[in-house]
Amino acid sequence: MMCGMGTFLVYIWGSPVVDLNGNSIRDEFSDLPLFRQYFNRTLQGINDMNKMIQEPSREKLLPDPMQEPYIQPPYTLVLELRDILVHPEWTYETGWRFKKRPGVEFLLHHCAPPLFEIVIYTNEGGFTAYPIIDHLDPNGYVWYRLFKDSTRYVEGKHVKDLTCLNRDLNKVICIDWDDTAVSTSRNHLGLKRWDGNMEDQSLFELGFMLRTIAESEVSDVREVLDYYRSFDDPLAAFRENQRKAHEHELLLSQKTQAETQYNKVATSWTPSFLRRR
Repeated sequence: MMCGMGTFLVYIWGSPVVDLNGNSIRDEFSDLPLFRQYFNRTLQGINDMNKMIQEPSREKLLPDPMQEPYIQPPYTLVLELRDILVHPEWTYETGWRFKKRPGVEFLLHHCAPPLFEIVIYTNEGGFTAYPIIDHLDPNGYVWYRLFKDSTRYVEGKHVKDLTCLNRDLNKVICIDWDDTAVSTSRNHLGLKRWDGNMEDQSLFELGFMLRTIAESEVSDVREVLDYYRSFDDPLAAFRENQRKAHEHELLLSQKTQAETQYNKVATSWTPSFLRRR
């Protein structure tokens, strides 16, 4: 049976392409012996099929950045869908359904243009993911949607190839729970994989963190991400840094107020003969 299937594939893939009149179109194999013609065309067909599966569907996954008078956000935020924004669950009552993570609306709203152009880049197929994204984003904060066909298949795994985004990687942040699913690790910020716990607050903290990075007008986000990746919990590290920064600002404010009050008191006690008449 396998031999018959192989012969059938060689016949289908190895046959020369014909024109509208049914005449064979010459190719690079036409001058070879007949068996080698069919065999080589079959190998070429297999290689083309592998290439189609392994490589992204196009070299530029996103259109060129917009030019004036349109506003192009300076940063690009790439989000995985599964276990970052939603989590699949199965019950006898409902069957399979996707549960929305707390803070999805907050994250999208806080990172929306003009700060970030938001891209959902997922290993899910478009047929499954498209209606989920429609439900998550009724306000249209997500500008682009990339699915499994836009990934690169590497060693049995679908990988997000950020070099194909057609964007400056200095300005790209990719959020995913799987650090092996992103081609350029310096653009990746790992977030804890969501298991459906409705007490989770990670997206709220992530929204504050990303907005702070964007409003700081960082020239290369990878340097910031390098720093936070050195911690087991980047969001906890950001939260602690914000606490320290707030305390520092509070101390500076108190010091300024104390100096102002001291100057007022010192001025009021200056002898009258030292004052200008």
